[in-house]
Amino acid sequence: MNIAIFASGKGSNFCAIVRAIKNGSLSGARISLLVCDNPHALVIRRAKQFKIKTLLVVREDFYNQVSFEQAIIQRLKAEKIDLLVLAGFMRMFSAGFVRSFPRKIINIHPALLPAFKGTKAIRDAFDYGVKITGVTVHFVDALMDHGPIILQETVRVLPQDTLSVLEKKIHTLEHQLYPQALKLVIKKKLKISGRKVVGVTR
Repeated sequence: MNIAIFASGKGSNFCAIVRAIKNGSLSGARISLLVCDNPHALVIRRAKQFKIKTLLVVREDFYNQVSFEQAIIQRLKAEKIDLLVLAGFMRMFSAGFVRSFPRKIINIHPALLPAFKGTKAIRDAFDYGVKITGVTVHFVDALMDHGPIILQETVRVLPQDTLSVLEKKIHTLEHQLYPQALKLVIKKKLKISGRKVVGVTR
């Protein structure tokens, strides 16, 4: 299965997926393309190290959102991409873009959805004082941080934990959970009814 990973920053989840493919724990997957909207992102250099092609698309270089997304769609079709994997991509797609790839866009979120949506989920959970938070991998729909949940795992927040400690816990779990979720999708071990994943066979 040809995968395109979308990332805007350091690319730690990108690297975790690359490692899982290389060590055989995520078989049947091939990263054919990195899509990045930030020319200064570390993930671009990491993609070069792994000899993975990169599509750099800066939103401000395009007339509107439609032309921005159309450029991405054209490249995805040219590369024959089967699955879009969002890994710290800091832009929302339009409903039209999402409809173009039904059940083919996956995202990872550093909280237990539907709680703490948005880009500051770890800090929001920490500031709220939760005792348990976690990570969610889900299919993407037209709403922000929404769609059928594939996997969720929890992280316990200890009284002595700082925000930095919690961030490390969350990111460590992300790097484990994302390859697991991708494996379920690639091996077609999910049963989906309407907007819900109703069965998972590991």
